[in-house]
Amino acid sequence: MTDSRTLYVDVTAATMVAGQVPYGLIPKAAIAVEGERIVWVGPEADLPQSFHDAPRQSFGGRLVTPGLIDCHTHVVHGGDRAAEFEMRLEGASYEEVARAGGGIVSTVKATRAADEAALLASALPRVDALLAEGICTLEIKSGYGLDSETELRMLRAARRIAQDRPVRVRTTFLGAHAVPAEYGGRADAYIDEVCIPALRAAHDEGLVDAVDAFCEEIAFSPEQVGRVFDAARELGLPVKIHAEQLSDLGGAIMAARHGALSADHIEYLDKAGVAALAEAGTVTVILPGAFYTIRETQAPPIEGLRAAGVPMAVATDCNPGSSPMTSLLLAMNMACTLFRMTPEEALAGTTRNAAAALGLTDCGTIEAGMRADLAIWDIAQPAELSYRIGFNPLHARIFAGKAPAC
Repeated sequence: MTDSRTLYVDVTAATMVAGQVPYGLIPKAAIAVEGERIVWVGPEADLPQSFHDAPRQSFGGRLVTPGLIDCHTHVVHGGDRAAEFEMRLEGASYEEVARAGGGIVSTVKATRAADEAALLASALPRVDALLAEGICTLEIKSGYGLDSETELRMLRAARRIAQDRPVRVRTTFLGAHAVPAEYGGRADAYIDEVCIPALRAAHDEGLVDAVDAFCEEIAFSPEQVGRVFDAARELGLPVKIHAEQLSDLGGAIMAARHGALSADHIEYLDKAGVAALAEAGTVTVILPGAFYTIRETQAPPIEGLRAAGVPMAVATDCNPGSSPMTSLLLAMNMACTLFRMTPEEALAGTTRNAAAALGLTDCGTIEAGMRADLAIWDIAQPAELSYRIGFNPLHARIFAGKAPAC
């Protein structure tokens, strides 16, 4: 009989378990895995007798962290927006580009024209870049269809990624991403006639893990988003929100009242918003790639979030317009450099807090009972993951107890 156990030895384990020593660090550690789960972790000297005969793999003193989690992406889409990149460099703001017919709506045309196979084929290289940096769990949003047929096609393509690649995919319905051209000036009608019916259809097909919405003057009001969230609650689906990225409409406070898993972007979040998220236990998702790309000057209130005990996740926001980034390590560096998050906060933001932002309780830390999703790094200390720029020190990635080629 094949032994389903594996013992990883000669490692430094950054367990990322909250409330322990910095990074939950265990020097000279061993990690015992059985099947897809971690069954024991601790100093190798304390290894229980029952694991002494388990097959061993030594990692030569390397650092091991939980497999990374990118909890906010738009990797499934058609086309690109390189032309808008040039427009912004010539002085146009993100909002001006959107109001001129660019932005999210410009990607809709290309996405609607792509079939499921084309959407999958274009997404896989972006996914591969993320996996090469130790990502084991990936959130993928719809939102570039803005009609029922294309929204569902995007979600189907996202689900297929988990069949074609060794990665866990969580899908998020983002039908309330923008008002399509055919509904110009009729956002309420779009919500009632397209968005909510598409959400119900996607749920019926088993394609949705969570529901998101873009709450901004160029997108949807808190009242309109609230109607989408009410429909999500009827379907038993958790909610998330893009809020306070360009202004403060109170979207995060509204989302907190709905028990949102996360409020994302939140550059313009005020003190009342911070307090509401803290009370609701909602995670904030910090997205420095978008801040950098649109040349925003209002930084998210990191000190206020920290003081209030609001968990902070970090993600790439990989998308064709405001964050064409496929490096979670770069997002971690940016979170530290641009926003003064600590390297430990950045790593927590891509492990345990990212898991919380997706409503997951079986990943994000290295401890007994968790999935055996691990990243092994050619570095000596965890801070190096945020310190270096343009350098990937991944040695190996273990997904659900298996170690595919990097």
